[in-house]
Amino acid sequence: MPAPVLAASPFGDEETETSAPLLRDELSLYGAPQPAAPRTEPEAGDLERRVASLRQLAGPYTGWGRAVYDRIHPRVQGAAAAGSDTYAYLKNPPKDFYARAGVIGFTGILGVFLARGSRGKKLVYPVGLMTVSASLYYPERAAAVAKSTGDSAYERAVQSYAALERMVKPPGKGGKVPDCDDKP
Repeated sequence: MPAPVLAASPFGDEETETSAPLLRDELSLYGAPQPAAPRTEPEAGDLERRVASLRQLAGPYTGWGRAVYDRIHPRVQGAAAAGSDTYAYLKNPPKDFYARAGVIGFTGILGVFLARGSRGKKLVYPVGLMTVSASLYYPERAAAVAKSTGDSAYERAVQSYAALERMVKPPGKGGKVPDCDDKP
């Protein structure tokens, strides 16, 4: 905002004719600055063009990396939470926990030594012996697992029987395959 400036006489009381107060912008010692030319963007250099092409080439890969990160991140968070929960559980274990875990682990190692020969034995013996010893220590959990496993095995058996029946039986007179989805 321009401010008016009043000029005073060096001789004090003399009255001089003053027409109008001068503005501060009019008292400049230097000339008015030239108006700046409109700024134009310089042409892209070689480095800028290379960086832009590199960004275009890397675009799909960064999207892929983000998708992988979004898919893996919850799993990593779940594993970290399971680790901290396990640490808290093992820090204050229930009574006789380590003795039971030792017996179950020992039966697994015994199964490894007893499983001579085929790969199937090397898989079945340790897992089977550990399952038997764990079911001795935790019978109610073993019963719940056996019940849910039995139910799902029954459902799979019924589904496979129905699929086999559809493949073996010839189509009916109308050309349709008989509906065998009913469970017995």
